[in-house]
Amino acid sequence: MPELPEVETIVRRFRPLLEGRRITGFDTRWKKQLSPSLAAVRAGCVGRRIVRLARRGKFIVFQLDPPGCLLVHLRMSGRFEWGANCECEPGHLRAIWTFEDSERLLFCDPRKFGRVIYAPDLATATGELGVEPLSRAFTVAKLAALLRRHRRRLKPLLLDQRVIAGLGNIYTDEALFRAGLHPLTASDTLRPPQIAALHAAIRAVLREAIRYQGTTFDHAYAGGDMQHRLAVYGRKGQRCPRCGAAIRYARVGQRGTHFCPRCQPIRGRRRRLVRRGQRQTQAGAAR
Repeated sequence: MPELPEVETIVRRFRPLLEGRRITGFDTRWKKQLSPSLAAVRAGCVGRRIVRLARRGKFIVFQLDPPGCLLVHLRMSGRFEWGANCECEPGHLRAIWTFEDSERLLFCDPRKFGRVIYAPDLATATGELGVEPLSRAFTVAKLAALLRRHRRRLKPLLLDQRVIAGLGNIYTDEALFRAGLHPLTASDTLRPPQIAALHAAIRAVLREAIRYQGTTFDHAYAGGDMQHRLAVYGRKGQRCPRCGAAIRYARVGQRGTHFCPRCQPIRGRRRRLVRRGQRQTQAGAAR
């Protein structure tokens, strides 16, 4: 699934093509992807101009005039294509926007998990999303408050879009590695230097991934180069680039997780909490 850097890259790529254009038509081949309905999406966007293409968390946001917005979530396999020279197979085409100059934006989604949502107000539509990790609001103090308040294992907490919007599996693993923190560490046990290190790691890895246009693993998201710079994600059994230990893989909160056991240790109370979490995970798997 595209994460913040991939979605940001898509927004930057399509912003020059879409901003300022007036939508003259909308059609769909898969009504179940639309919310609240086909009629609402069509009425909400047709005849309106796209004044800005933006991102909120993992959503692509069409800000419209007259006011309103479309939110597109790509999920597992969604992607945009532009104009007549598209490579989308006919059976994978889900939505089509037509513009006043007859150009078209296509939404291709083989697995049909993507979403297209119309909302009159962006703040209301995205009210449940957490803080943007690259915004000024995401300070060390803000992260410390979130970690203390939720008291959860780090990896599931960082993946929760209601806490921090945009982080996903890849960059959470990479940020935890850079910060030297085990993914099963209890969030409320971190000391101030560790919180500062995690804050810096999250922002650094996201900015680096945007600079290299995200991570490419399959055809659903092409053109990224960050996959050549990942330290732990997808490298199970390979050597840690920092210490040489073998990268380990585990299931944490039902998500595949990669970490270095030597660079991301757990000590004292955190070790006991990890062992308890591992026992709970094993018991749940047995059931």
